[in-house]
Amino acid sequence: MTVTLVLVIAMAVLFAAGVYLLLERSLTRMLLGFLLLGNALNLLLLTMSGAAGGPPIGKSAEGISDPLPQAFALTAIVITFAVSAFLLALIHRSWHLSRADEVVPDEADVAIGTDRRDDAADEDPELDTDPDDDTSRTPDADERTTR
Repeated sequence: MTVTLVLVIAMAVLFAAGVYLLLERSLTRMLLGFLLLGNALNLLLLTMSGAAGGPPIGKSAEGISDPLPQAFALTAIVITFAVSAFLLALIHRSWHLSRADEVVPDEADVAIGTDRRDDAADEDPELDTDPDDDTSRTPDADERTTR
């Protein structure tokens, strides 16, 4: 295996683990997932920058390397650090306020999502397919069955 293939495999594993951790409800796991995504992005920039010493434009190398991927990598490191510090402050504040690390669903957001599902079921009768499920039935369907 070449070095580039190893970097691509490592980058893919870091991206997969980072996305998996970002989808958790724990704020600490979200922070770790974001850090893994930042490191995967740096590996992506390193891999996509090409061979060391290659010219950015032209055919002769003569020791020239492209500074743009290096600038992107430094920018990605700074942004990852800043967002990680912000997430760490949020985790610290959440721990001091509620002694909990998990994100709980907001009742108002759940109610809005439920209303949208009900509106979609009114517009599309195929969404209301299970007659035994009380949560998917619309009020109009309940009135027709009681008559």
